[in-house]
Amino acid sequence: MSSLTGTATPGREIAFPSRNGDATRHLQAAIDEAAATRTRLTLLPGLHRCRGILLRSGLDLHLAEGAVLQAEADYEAYAATTVDSIAEDSDRAVFMAKDAADIRIGGPGVIDAGGEAFIDGELPEMGTHLPARHRPRVFVLDGCRNLTLEDFTVRASPMWTIHLIACRDVTIAGISVDNDRRMPNTDGIVIDSCEGVEIRNVAIATADDGIVLKTTRRADGRPIGPCRDIAIRDSRIESFSCALKIGTETWSDVENVEIADCRVLASNRALGIFSRDGGSIRRIAFRRIGVDCRETPDGFWGSGEAITVTLVDRRAERPAGAVEDLLFEDISGRMAGAVNLIADGRAGIANVTLRRLALTQTPGALGTGLRYDLRPTRFDLAPAPQAAGRANAFVKDEAGAVIGLVAYPDGMPGLFASNVAGLVQEEVRLERPVPLPAGWNEEPCLILENEPQRW
Repeated sequence: MSSLTGTATPGREIAFPSRNGDATRHLQAAIDEAAATRTRLTLLPGLHRCRGILLRSGLDLHLAEGAVLQAEADYEAYAATTVDSIAEDSDRAVFMAKDAADIRIGGPGVIDAGGEAFIDGELPEMGTHLPARHRPRVFVLDGCRNLTLEDFTVRASPMWTIHLIACRDVTIAGISVDNDRRMPNTDGIVIDSCEGVEIRNVAIATADDGIVLKTTRRADGRPIGPCRDIAIRDSRIESFSCALKIGTETWSDVENVEIADCRVLASNRALGIFSRDGGSIRRIAFRRIGVDCRETPDGFWGSGEAITVTLVDRRAERPAGAVEDLLFEDISGRMAGAVNLIADGRAGIANVTLRRLALTQTPGALGTGLRYDLRPTRFDLAPAPQAAGRANAFVKDEAGAVIGLVAYPDGMPGLFASNVAGLVQEEVRLERPVPLPAGWNEEPCLILENEPQRW
């Protein structure tokens, strides 16, 4: 077989060399040919600049050592890869697949997503960049099945890095995500309404959520569907938001999730579950996880918490769904905040087991861990026109205080539970300083029942 896009051997490989300038047309042709013939396409060492790329069923794309796929630093470069799932104000992707099957992307090469070109300024009170309104996600794979992503590195994503929507039978193994720690909305891996996903041996460092499971809606308002049968193992996460997270978008159920043998490094929140939009969350297990949680400024959601589970009714017409059957087992490390389990909605949190927790609680330099955080609330959905802050981030009231931050009763405990039914503690050890710092509660565990709803 001959090829105008590279060199090919029947049934084996198409070798794609680096080129001067924009390689999109040639690369897309090579992808189409390789997918149609079920032939591996190998990007050879060198720079490969591209605009939006469509991934096809049957594609086996290999990024060789030294190969760099460099995304164009212009939102308009991705007009041909517009997607119907909108995140923040992003409706485009660098790499897109829709209703495709049998796709593999692997190899030790690098995808440089060019996030630095989408910085519009700085947010001094947050210590972060001010991102451009329109930024592409790197991967949006929608309605696909039998996907494998392995071994490659993505760096400097402008927005969500890997977004899987309604996909089935997915393996993500050995990849690295290295994003700007000051760039908002740069989630590492977003598993959205998917079934049968295994993530193992990944390394993610980012300013936003590390690995997050959620159930969103289509542009027409229809929930996409449940997220279930998910396994995350042997991975390392660094996040200024929440390292391993479920929610906050929960329009359909999330169930049957196991997260095990992971490390959370230099992060804000470590393990988080957030019910907001009507879908239930059930049968979730976190096992054998080491955590290192540090305070962040109060514009970030939460501050230095090892475990956070919150249920908040933020929509009067659609109360948050129940959260039940949770296991946190063999969780160890340090935190500047607390362990928070808070139901502030009608459905409630039930059947939570904390087993063999060994956490050292240390005072943070900022003092932002002294309050618990119920964001996002209804105030974050549609801030008043005169409200200061950023929508879906931090909204301030007339006095200049961030809405959603609440003082603990009589100071910060080690563990705070409010309106949780069936809480079981087995070998829970919370090591706290002596004497206690100012603003700390003398009770290591503060458990309240029948508390009124706040939001």
